[in-house]
Amino acid sequence: MYALDRVGATYLYTDDEHEIRTADKVIFPGVGEASTAMAYLKKTGLDLVIPTLKQPVFGTCIGMQLMCRYSEENNTDCMGIFDVDVKRFPATPGLKVPHMGWNNIFNYSTPLTTQLPDNAYVYFVHSYAAPVCEYTVATCDYIQPFSAMLQKDNFYAAQFHCEISGNAGQQIIENFLKL
Repeated sequence: MYALDRVGATYLYTDDEHEIRTADKVIFPGVGEASTAMAYLKKTGLDLVIPTLKQPVFGTCIGMQLMCRYSEENNTDCMGIFDVDVKRFPATPGLKVPHMGWNNIFNYSTPLTTQLPDNAYVYFVHSYAAPVCEYTVATCDYIQPFSAMLQKDNFYAAQFHCEISGNAGQQIIENFLKL
């Protein structure tokens, strides 16, 4: 919400189905753990609502992961908007999991990255990631290449936290709001 305040956006924080269905755009944020978040979505029925939305939808961090088919995090079936499975980073000597901190993204091919400099730095905090797949519109490399951003039709997603990713994150938010 602070990121939206910084760019002067008007917004409503809600889990009300009617409000979500009638919104111009929807941001599906995320901080937390996959099975708990999916349990909440199922309890509220939003697991069935979100995949049917026609307006631009932007999922961030675990919001992106829950838009995928499945997460290895606690063996969680997700919404399946992106037909890809989220997997835990493999243990690798010298590299820590979770992947936490600044890293660059590259190979952009989405309207959300318009006006970003090449190899922009963004802020990640995650132990699970979607592999590079047909929906990948930006990549990152930590332990192995993974999808930093996904897009399918009106659904956009970023694994990183735009709200704390400095100028690059702000530009992505502004680009989403212009869709």
